[in-house]
Amino acid sequence: QVQLVESGGGLVQTGGSLRLSCAASGRTFTTYAMGWFRKAPGKEREFVARISRGGTITSYADSVKGRFTISRDSAKNTVYLQMNSLKPEDTAVYYCAAVDAARAPISQYEYGYWGQGTQVTVSS
Repeated sequence: QVQLVESGGGLVQTGGSLRLSCAASGRTFTTYAMGWFRKAPGKEREFVARISRGGTITSYADSVKGRFTISRDSAKNTVYLQMNSLKPEDTAVYYCAAVDAARAPISQYEYGYWGQGTQVTVSS
């Protein structure tokens, strides 16, 4: 098993930046591909970004492409989400998730482990 703890959320103005962190503990971090998802009020949880087990393959939702960057540091057992040029529509609770696989899926239902989430609020 792996335990995930997100941090780095907060309140930021439109155009600002935040970096979210997801610290993993328990089973070897490099076993897992990782994803970031978000849930805005009144909406379904949606895919944001994903990264492969080895860190070489990433992809993004169209809504964040070019603004967000996912990365991982195996030495620190941490996956990051760098968020730039933030917009009010990025306001949501952000979750990291892990799956015991080489490639990270887009579907949230394929992930077996989740963090508790961190709130990101972008003011206009």
